[in-house]
Amino acid sequence: MIKFCSLSSGSKGNTAFIEVNGDKYLIDIGNTCSYVEKNLKEIGINPRDIKGIFISHSHRDHIEGLRVFIKRYNPVVYLSKDAFNEIKKEFSIENYSFLEETTFSNFGLTLIPTSHDAKGSYGFLFDDINGNTTVYITDTGYVSEKNLKLITNKKLYYFESNHDIEMLMNGPYPYYLKQRILSDRGHLSNKSSAYYLHEIIGDNTKTVILAHLSETNNTPDAALNELKRTLKNYDQKIDNIIVGKQNERGELIEL
Repeated sequence: MIKFCSLSSGSKGNTAFIEVNGDKYLIDIGNTCSYVEKNLKEIGINPRDIKGIFISHSHRDHIEGLRVFIKRYNPVVYLSKDAFNEIKKEFSIENYSFLEETTFSNFGLTLIPTSHDAKGSYGFLFDDINGNTTVYITDTGYVSEKNLKLITNKKLYYFESNHDIEMLMNGPYPYYLKQRILSDRGHLSNKSSAYYLHEIIGDNTKTVILAHLSETNNTPDAALNELKRTLKNYDQKIDNIIVGKQNERGELIEL
């Protein structure tokens, strides 16, 4: 069984809770420790029961609360060697395991390399004993054909829909930052996200959570409408589409 909850999703902080076959974890911790503690308790989770934290990459909006949380609760930090080397420039992590060398006896974990301007950046596939899979992919400029095949027809997708291209190009960001976001090592636009999701959803798909929306260059309605429009064009439908929000916990989903 898998339980999943977005605790916060956006360009200023990303944290999710996942429980797989009874083991409780965080995926990223881009919000303050106090925020994470409060939201875990609201869904009935004692922060002390968090066995580990999966870090997708070392950018601040994915590790903001890590230093305090690990000092307080000492969970295992699962991260790439490159992410570890970046983070240790700021603070030390004593209880860690490199993603590239770690296997789990209680569930399946597949690493999906993402295309981002952070070394050792990964997305994740979590598989429970009943064959349910949760896909977590943010912070990527594109998804390769090889990886699309790996993530096709899964039960739940937590998938980046970062920006509306027109809003980004007409917005306040400097030109270099716009180019960075639009690049193959940046972020998925609403249009790209919707196209990829149309390619990979299938009969098993029950829920899609649109994640990592920019507060400056996107809106929940823009992301949601782009996905609905794309799915309609291909005569596809998803029962449950959710837009993840910044500093706002989503529902606890059970698979």
